Amino acid sequence: MSRISWDQYFMTQSHLLALRSTCTRLAVGATIVRDKRIIAGGYNGSIAGGVHCSDEGCYVIDNHCVRTIHAEMNAILQCAKFGVPTAAAEIYVTHFPCLQCCKAIIQAGIQKVYYAVNYKNHPYAIELFEQSGVNVEHVELDENLLRQNNQEQIEFVSYLLTKLSAANISDEEKNELREKANSLFEQ
Repeated sequence: MSRISWDQYFMTQSHLLALRSTCTRLAVGATIVRDKRIIAGGYNGSIAGGVHCSDEGCYVIDNHCVRTIHAEMNAILQCAKFGVPTAAAEIYVTHFPCLQCCKAIIQAGIQKVYYAVNYKNHPYAIELFEQSGVNVEHVELDENLLRQNNQEQIEFVSYLLTKLSAANISDEEKNELREKANSLFEQ
């Protein structure tokens, strides 16, 4: 088995962080890296100890949720909180950074931005990244990397269903279970 690339490794980490998001509109994750080492991670959500959008809904003003702190900002603030320098670091983000996060990334001295999904790519953010010499690269997540044991999972579920056939389960119920299992592990 070959090892995954650094870009895929860090982008996968960002997608994993996005799973912690409490935003109901868009789950975003960000990983800050220096010298091929993760120095911080963040996801979009409320302030520590605050009310979460997933619990009480978004607090939207002018089409923006003001309750949410963006993933990039949370990662940068984590570095600030623990005294970890961000100069010359790189950031991997699940979605293209918004204009405000773009400015924070530049001010933090981060030199390269990798993003997986185009999302409202603001022309001024692109211009600011260019002006400040921050390289921006689109790196799609290779989701097949997350499904390396997919076939094994399907075979195991089929095995379990075969074992269940000894029980009093109708063919219709078995087929429903098989279809549900297959849908969970589709590629």
